Amino acid sequence: MTQPLAQITRPGVPAGRDLTLDLARVACVLVVVFVHLVLVGVGRNPDGSILLADPVNQTRWVAPASWVAEIMPLFFVVGGFAARTGWSSAQARGESAGRFVRTRLARLARPALPLYCFLAAVLITVKLLGVDPELVSAVEVPVGSVLWFLGAYMLVQALAPWMILLHERAPWRTLTVLLAAALLVDVIRLVVGIWTLGLGKIDHDGYGLGDELFGLPNIAFVWLFAQQLGFCLKDGWFSRLASWQLAGLIVVGFSVIGALVFFGSYSPSMLSNQWPPTTPIAVLAPIQAAAFTLLRRPLEALVRRRGVQAVVFAAGSRLMTIYLWHVTAIVALTGLQLLLPLPMPAPGSAAWWLTRPILMVAVFAVVWLVSLGTMRLERPIPEPDGSHVSAAATVAAVVLFILPSVAISAYGLDLPLALIAVGCTIISLLLATPRAARSRPRMLAA
Repeated sequence: MTQPLAQITRPGVPAGRDLTLDLARVACVLVVVFVHLVLVGVGRNPDGSILLADPVNQTRWVAPASWVAEIMPLFFVVGGFAARTGWSSAQARGESAGRFVRTRLARLARPALPLYCFLAAVLITVKLLGVDPELVSAVEVPVGSVLWFLGAYMLVQALAPWMILLHERAPWRTLTVLLAAALLVDVIRLVVGIWTLGLGKIDHDGYGLGDELFGLPNIAFVWLFAQQLGFCLKDGWFSRLASWQLAGLIVVGFSVIGALVFFGSYSPSMLSNQWPPTTPIAVLAPIQAAAFTLLRRPLEALVRRRGVQAVVFAAGSRLMTIYLWHVTAIVALTGLQLLLPLPMPAPGSAAWWLTRPILMVAVFAVVWLVSLGTMRLERPIPEPDGSHVSAAATVAAVVLFILPSVAISAYGLDLPLALIAVGCTIISLLLATPRAARSRPRMLAA
């Protein structure tokens, strides 16, 4: 007889917790780390000089593989499932929507603050040392590229209580409106791109001048769409479908993406469609939700293993640290390789691909060391009874935290934005700290 999953999990795990969701979160972040390792095209020429290449665009199968490797929609789907569960529990405890939002804010802002401080300190140092601005810019772009997640995830989680209400009243209408809005944003972005092309303001590789800015509303529409599907997943909509129906949904979904890429102006690489998010990314969400449901039973069998549970809990307890710091670790390790006389194969070569798993282990070793000091920041701090934070302060805290990550993703990381991010995050945490708790510092408390 198969033992219930809740009876074999580690002590301290809430009864009935679905560990397959934790496994999915961890798997998503691991895939993201590997994808970013693939994007780092640094090697050595035979004479020892630095070789910079683009292994993604130079390898034909990478774009099709990105249709599977672009896993962030599933992260938002799983986040929607968790938000629906968390909001139900919060309501049962009589907690307000404001407290629900502040809890999510703290779990993102507290781990983000040390990274922002570190990046600001590094940028100040390289400026004082007079490091080549082109080299600094080449490093700033990948380091800042992952920070879009902070703003996007905070936005959808902050809106979760009200989006759950819309889901309960009109689930399919809400999904339809969000998807239609995402497509409309893409159309506007394309029209603006064509218009600016007619004015001769762009090169041959882009939609148009400022096209990214016109795509920014999809930070809300695309990721809210994915989160709403997480509510559907929690309601059991996907689990009520037969296996052939789930498989059919996956086939239809990929067919829709294929049509969008073939007939539209979307990139065939889903990695390129991630920022700003486009309609193909939204379509990936039901595909991945269906695939997750199809794999639910084998995942449950897998997560029953103590070894797998140990990995899930070890990674899950420092998941934000892994996500936030892994690109910084990749850049640091790449720089170390360049300083030391270590062999660095040409990006895209067979030898280069073989080094990716080795470098991935090294990245996790570095991130693990960082997590020894930051892991405690990922633990939630319950608000004391009787404390109070106004609705205006909560809204201001959320907005202040979201804006720097969006600005960095849109304009690129630089010293002014890094300093702004530090200041906004500190103010955001202070605004979200209950009055009764301000008698002692709780912002970075364990």
